[in-house]
Amino acid sequence: MKNVLIYYRYFGLTLGGGEYLPLRFIAALQKSCAVTLALDWTDHFERAVQLMGIPIDMDRLEVVQVMPKGFHSTTNNLFQSLQRFRRLRRLAKNADVCISLANIMDFGKPAHHFLITTDLGDDGFADFVRCRGMSRPSFPMQVRRFVKDGLLRPLLGMRSKKSIITDPREHLYPNSEYADALMRGYYGTFNSHVFYPPTLFVHAATDMTRDPLRILYIGRVSPAKRISDIVEIAAMARTLSGKNLRLSIAGRLDSASYRKQLENMTVGCDWIDFPGELFSDAKARFLASGTYAIHAMRTEAFGISVTEYLKSGLIPIVPDEGGAHEVVSDAELSFGSKEDAAKILARLVTDDEFRESKRSSCRKRAEEFSMEAYERRERELLDAIVAG
Repeated sequence: MKNVLIYYRYFGLTLGGGEYLPLRFIAALQKSCAVTLALDWTDHFERAVQLMGIPIDMDRLEVVQVMPKGFHSTTNNLFQSLQRFRRLRRLAKNADVCISLANIMDFGKPAHHFLITTDLGDDGFADFVRCRGMSRPSFPMQVRRFVKDGLLRPLLGMRSKKSIITDPREHLYPNSEYADALMRGYYGTFNSHVFYPPTLFVHAATDMTRDPLRILYIGRVSPAKRISDIVEIAAMARTLSGKNLRLSIAGRLDSASYRKQLENMTVGCDWIDFPGELFSDAKARFLASGTYAIHAMRTEAFGISVTEYLKSGLIPIVPDEGGAHEVVSDAELSFGSKEDAAKILARLVTDDEFRESKRSSCRKRAEEFSMEAYERRERELLDAIVAG
């Protein structure tokens, strides 16, 4: 029986599709391997297992905290990264297979790195993504990066993220063709295999009647998800279509300041509601209650919630770039501006033939993200990883 070490950052109070992948991998690998799970901190892990209903044998799972007590992701720095690296390196000595499910991680030996975002911890790549390679960092910034990646990391026995990515002994798994192409534009050739992550949503509520004027959003309610853009798009579509469209935004509002901002923005808008965080049957019923969905984050590496929209029978409107665009794969449902998005939504609401055509194409695209398709990909990949 092989020993497998899995690293994931942490499980928070807010749970999404990203937390589903490590739980799926643990359950699958426990069938033939001894699994150790390394987390920055272990709070809320058992809660996540219970809420997501993954069949994990907790008695056979070793869970290790690799960061000191009191660590928080917002205070991460090079020396805290060194603590993580040293603990992971010690754990990796006894592991036959090392897997990071939180982007690039240095185990001190070749490993498998599953990329869940385009935030890889490489400042140079972050600039490339933000500016699309059109500008160079300032000289002081270049000096700081050289000191960190060219001097301090080697001195401490650590590799830079770039050196890990370009090492042909490492295996990287971008979660979309979009992310893979973006990385190749900066790093050139590297050892990669695109792997679409699993989707939480697996069944539809069959006893629901869809509201033909209801728009849904489910996921993290944060500025990064551009919730204010979704509200503006829906408001413009109401005006353009002349229809009494309604918008439901489901998810946990963790930030008090952002909560206040949204409250101020939606004052007097009785057509908007916030159902809160939803799981299991409540989530299935929510996704079956509407007809449309809006996703506004443009540079998301994948977009798990968009696959949930497709699989639940919703018609999603998405940006014309990023992973969400790849998931839907339909130019007529993709927008460049908020005004474009509102026009698409208004047309869906008022043009029956267009709406039914898009419903049919979305249903067909959803097959790529079915649980059966995912389980086949997962089984084939994990078998290859363990055997290799």
